[in-house]
Amino acid sequence: MPDLQFAVEGAEAMPYSATPLLALKLRIRNNDTSEQITSILLQSQIQIETPRRHYSPQEQERLLDLFGEPERWSQTLRNTLWTHATVNVPTFQGETCAELPVPCTFDFNVGATKYFHALEGGNVPLCLLFSGTVFYNDQERGVQIARIPWDKEARYKLPVEVWKNVMDAYYPNTAWLALRRDVFDRLHQYKMQSGLATWEEALEALLAASRKGAPA
Repeated sequence: MPDLQFAVEGAEAMPYSATPLLALKLRIRNNDTSEQITSILLQSQIQIETPRRHYSPQEQERLLDLFGEPERWSQTLRNTLWTHATVNVPTFQGETCAELPVPCTFDFNVGATKYFHALEGGNVPLCLLFSGTVFYNDQERGVQIARIPWDKEARYKLPVEVWKNVMDAYYPNTAWLALRRDVFDRLHQYKMQSGLATWEEALEALLAASRKGAPA
């Protein structure tokens, strides 16, 4: 029966995908090097281990929305679910490498997006929890099926720059913000009534009015 070990050896943006994807480079090793792995349907829950890094004062300020005041972080800073990812690993014997495609979003209603965007640099400590199904060839019984135990995991320090490069590639000089429909309708009406050409101009006018203390 396969006994698989996992390690993440790198990360990079996946080119030519329709949506933002980050590729984690997985090395998968079977302890029984003579055993033929037919395929693996591999699933991973990816968590951000937020307590495992240092935060600058500027980063702490940007993370108030997620974790509150830094004085409370001993209680509020906990591992955070980032996303789930799946990949089909083809046949191999001994060990192999695979790319795990990780979906990314620039939606600031998503906590992970707020977290990544708040960081100035350094690394993001990740923990990948693996599950899934292994198809392997047994010399006596033919093709067999086994489940990947839940204790299989791997840790990786993802450079913040890699995530930012993915966002810059898909949203150059742009941030994506989802609004409630009634708020959008009001903003749209304000934009039209004010004769403003772009959403940026509408928001800049509202921010300028707010700074002056005048009603928009």
